[in-house]
Amino acid sequence: MKRSLSTGRKGRNDNVTRIVRWGKNLIRLIFILIILSFLVFALLYLAPGDPAEKRLTSQGIAVTKEVLDAERERLGLFRPFLVRYGEWLLGVFRGDFGVSFRDDLPVAPKLAAGLQKTVQLASASLLLSLIFSFPLAVLAAWKKDRVPDHIVCLLSFFGNSLPNFLISVLLMYLLCIRMRVFPVIASGSLQGLFMPVISLAIPMTGRFIRQMRAEFLVQLSEDYVAGMRRRGVKERYLILNVIRNSLGHILTIIALQIGTLMGGSVVIENIFRWPGIGKLVMESITARDYPVIMGFVLIMGTIYVAVNQLADICFHALDPRGQA
Repeated sequence: MKRSLSTGRKGRNDNVTRIVRWGKNLIRLIFILIILSFLVFALLYLAPGDPAEKRLTSQGIAVTKEVLDAERERLGLFRPFLVRYGEWLLGVFRGDFGVSFRDDLPVAPKLAAGLQKTVQLASASLLLSLIFSFPLAVLAAWKKDRVPDHIVCLLSFFGNSLPNFLISVLLMYLLCIRMRVFPVIASGSLQGLFMPVISLAIPMTGRFIRQMRAEFLVQLSEDYVAGMRRRGVKERYLILNVIRNSLGHILTIIALQIGTLMGGSVVIENIFRWPGIGKLVMESITARDYPVIMGFVLIMGTIYVAVNQLADICFHALDPRGQA
């Protein structure tokens, strides 16, 4: 009876410890996001180029000193740096990312529309990568140093060595220009989604195969695998146990790749003209549209932090040995 009470108290204490640790992590990550936003705001403040002049020039307005000063005053560019940053940060806490310098439209709806398209692209690429990389990594680990392993490793090395933009250009030339199977400009359609998805999925599949294969090999070297084999456990049950014990680390691998995936989509979206948040931010950088750039940085940082925090929670839930 005493032992069961002691075990119950220990379990509750462990849960409290985990909640406290995750709470501290959340506070630390919020602090990191604030520092990141401050640094980016400072870099944009020091960057060459005048958003007011850029806006007037794009509208075909003759730029004189009086007109330029009036536009700078309207955009709030004469206010001190810390005042502008403080007002922007307070607005973010209220869900207001400011107004675009280019068209005077609210930034939040523009970012939300672009983010929706980027999430579609990233999710489809991630799903396609996992469909191919997971079984191939299992096969390569199970057939280590044999012909299937060498073939899979060669394909993963080839896919991982090709940059996204090169894959995009090759696919565009073969499938869009030569064979005319898919449109060159994606324009947000379902058919146009195929090319950007393949361009992102190929290098990510190569990385996933190598990393998952390494994790499966670690599990195969554990003592429990040798014990199961001595007891005559069938191979399919052995494989299932290895996969189950690797899930925590595999989730971490996937979470770490999400940041790379979201960042890589910026280039792909601009090549295929996919109307995602990456295309929006590249146009905003050209136009010196600081509110949109700041919103993009904050959203990407929040996504990366949130995904990794969620992966940490799932890792501890799936692999109790990972608890500290």
